[in-house]
Amino acid sequence: MDRRTLLRRGLAAGVGTVLGAWGFNEISPALFPERPVWDLNHSLWMRLQPPHNPPLTTDLDVDVAVIGAGYTGLSAAYHIGKVAPSKRVAVLEARSVGNGASGRNGGMLLPNVANEYLHLGSPPNVHKRIYDLTVESMKSLIALAAASRIEGAVEPVGALQTFETQEEAEHGRAYLESVRGLGIPVKYLDRDRTAEVIGTRAYTASVFDPNAGHVHPIKLAHVLKLAAEAAGVKIYEDSPVLRVEEGPMNRLHMAGGQTVKARSLVLATNAFTSKLGYFRNAIAPVYNYVAATRPLSDTELASIGWRSRMPFNDSRTLVYYLGLTPDNRIHIGGGSAAYAWNDGVAGRPDAKAVGLLRKELATLYPALRSIEFETAWNGMVDMTLDWAPLVGVTGKQQNIYYGLGYCGHGVNLTFLFGRIIADLEAGRQQPWREFSFVNRKPPYIPNEPFRWIGIQAETAYDGLVGE
Repeated sequence: MDRRTLLRRGLAAGVGTVLGAWGFNEISPALFPERPVWDLNHSLWMRLQPPHNPPLTTDLDVDVAVIGAGYTGLSAAYHIGKVAPSKRVAVLEARSVGNGASGRNGGMLLPNVANEYLHLGSPPNVHKRIYDLTVESMKSLIALAAASRIEGAVEPVGALQTFETQEEAEHGRAYLESVRGLGIPVKYLDRDRTAEVIGTRAYTASVFDPNAGHVHPIKLAHVLKLAAEAAGVKIYEDSPVLRVEEGPMNRLHMAGGQTVKARSLVLATNAFTSKLGYFRNAIAPVYNYVAATRPLSDTELASIGWRSRMPFNDSRTLVYYLGLTPDNRIHIGGGSAAYAWNDGVAGRPDAKAVGLLRKELATLYPALRSIEFETAWNGMVDMTLDWAPLVGVTGKQQNIYYGLGYCGHGVNLTFLFGRIIADLEAGRQQPWREFSFVNRKPPYIPNEPFRWIGIQAETAYDGLVGE
């Protein structure tokens, strides 16, 4: 066989392989259909969940149906109720308010979107506009929490991003230089100052943002539930939606056999969205892990020097993040990630993931090396390939609204995106046209088995370089 023939046959084989993979990718959703599964929240926060609402027991006809009673769904319902008090709005939750990521997160309230966080991912004026918009939204959320009189839902105490290496610290300095003069009030702290704030000398330096803070995840869900109901919204818990039938009047088919008709539909299901047939190729639901200690005594807390009680996260790809509860529990999350085949729902966190959290806590605070975790939990984070969120409208009739892809910044962005959804549903798109996350097309994520292979490789690499 001459080289020309070999090259031609090799090229044909290569093209055939690509086309075969493409064809398999296209039929994969039919071969591996996703099952609608909703796991229960076992987090520390759920011990203070709000009173349970009864499920939907009859057919329903509304102006707006919201699927999901987490932060996105409750915020969208609340803002729609404020914008259009005459509209009939119903929230349909498969389990209970805050059962998903809203009631399992690590309690950090951070400004900006994930792909712009301490990173100039846009022109400076655009970066500043996004920062200001998210800070404005956070202040509205803080005011809403204060008006609810639910104590400890939001604590605007600031937060640190810490750096392990000098190279990372220099990247932090470079960011501060790039935003100098924009009015973004972040500050650089050296090793000594960082240790004064959080009590550990494990970090080379940090960046402090005074506009960040800490939340009690399920108390914040309660705040949003009360606000939505005060705006006239009806919330039904234990009411799973199995299927959406699109049309000028959307029809939602419930697990209990009921049908809900709605002119507008809000998908507030985040990492579970693909189970309803939407955004399968935009979002990768990746598991993250969190654990919490028993309450520390005043002596134990004093021994580690975390006097500021300020939450912090590090700069690794597989980030660790820590916070302190009012009763002196330390909660720590991150450090490893997992993906379940076909966007599956995993059970409790495995011993290895919890062990990594335990090891990191002992590294940061050696005085606590004998402290055991009282509880641990996991939950799915809705990730996009470019770490940028998306909010907008979709569907054949352009009457299905969504907000997702928060990539770890959902505590803040969900409230903002609820406001944006309310404006879009009311036909007011103009104020939001300048923001790239509105109605954007995210990078394509392939179907199984290619997504599983890719995510496993990426998380393995991130774990290797994050050591």
